[in-house]
Amino acid sequence: MPAAGSSETGLVIYDYFISLGFSPFWASTTRAAILVCCLFLIVVLFSTVIRSYLLKLINKATAKSPTSYDDILAQNKVFRRASLLIPALCIYLFDDFIFAQYPGLIRLFRGIANVYSVVIIAWVIDALLKSVQHVMETRKAFENKPLTSYRQLVSILNYGVAIILVISIIIDRSPMYLLSALGAATAVLLLLFRDSLLGFTASIQLASNDMIRVGDWITVKAYGADGTVTEINLSTVKVINFDNTISTVPTYSLISNSFVNWRGMQTSGGRRIKRALNIHTGSIQMCTPQMLEDFKRIKLIQPYIEEKSAEIEQFNTQGGVSKEVLVNGRNLTNIGLFRKYTELYLAQNPNINQDLTLMVRQLSPTAEGLPLEVYCFSRNKDWVVYEGIMADIFDHLLAVAPYFHLEVFQNPSGTDFHQLQGKD
Repeated sequence: MPAAGSSETGLVIYDYFISLGFSPFWASTTRAAILVCCLFLIVVLFSTVIRSYLLKLINKATAKSPTSYDDILAQNKVFRRASLLIPALCIYLFDDFIFAQYPGLIRLFRGIANVYSVVIIAWVIDALLKSVQHVMETRKAFENKPLTSYRQLVSILNYGVAIILVISIIIDRSPMYLLSALGAATAVLLLLFRDSLLGFTASIQLASNDMIRVGDWITVKAYGADGTVTEINLSTVKVINFDNTISTVPTYSLISNSFVNWRGMQTSGGRRIKRALNIHTGSIQMCTPQMLEDFKRIKLIQPYIEEKSAEIEQFNTQGGVSKEVLVNGRNLTNIGLFRKYTELYLAQNPNINQDLTLMVRQLSPTAEGLPLEVYCFSRNKDWVVYEGIMADIFDHLLAVAPYFHLEVFQNPSGTDFHQLQGKD
């Protein structure tokens, strides 16, 4: 019946233009143009009314629903994208009725509707994948998994299938025909998607070995990245540096090259302080009795000096050691007392974690003097606070060193040379 009705309508329009003096060609062409405009108006009218009505109903339903899943779907515009299929449905419903006398136009518009539907469905699937990712991110089991990488890989497959279907519709061939043709182009495809494939492989390795997570502080010197990881996707890892610049690091490079992940420090009981003072070797000497008396005035080290002095005195007396020359027997040195003072100072510092390694050690002498290294851990791991704690420690040690008759090594400056010339 619709076909017959449309046929009669088409003949009336055709006869009308013939009566106006149109040639058969132009009468037929004008009739086809009018029918196309009618179909366009129907599509616009139906899609506008139905879409607005449906979306309002869906928004009300999601607002009243106790579950959050429909809210995630709405947030990712799944319903809005799905409503875009209404124009294609209108074409499927009315093309036979309107173009009953034009089978060629029916094939054309159905082909357009098919292509349009495939594109919209692929778009809807992409929104669904994002929604699934958001749901999985709320689950503890997937907390540290590179879900973005997995979603992007499935999205690539989704759009790849859509492209194959669109091409098959346009050339009017089976999708299997295209797949067989793509088999010969596998090498080209591998070259085109090389970075994506390497990134996906790297994402799996990073996740399975728990090498990196969103929120980790990492340092990748090769790419100038030093900051917090904000995103891990199929091809890149996004890092916000401490100067608020953004670095993008290829995901695969984190597997093929070395990088530093500071998560272990962040989850431990402290942040390591490892820095040395270079002591001028010319200022190192054995302590005379007068020096020891002066050092006893330093309250922190007084008990240690008294205890060690008594121990050394007993040892030298029992051994009959002559102390006319300090090199005989056992003696305290100013560098040894300064090292012990530093240990005691760190041991009473409330900013230092006493449960972790704490020591002050000598390293091998160099051209810049004798390195006296402080090795300990600050309780506070925040970068700004940590730097302040470390600065306070070395401010104090640099100021205290002269009290032990020690000089901190420093290369001579222009002022030093001017002073020497003045003495000459």
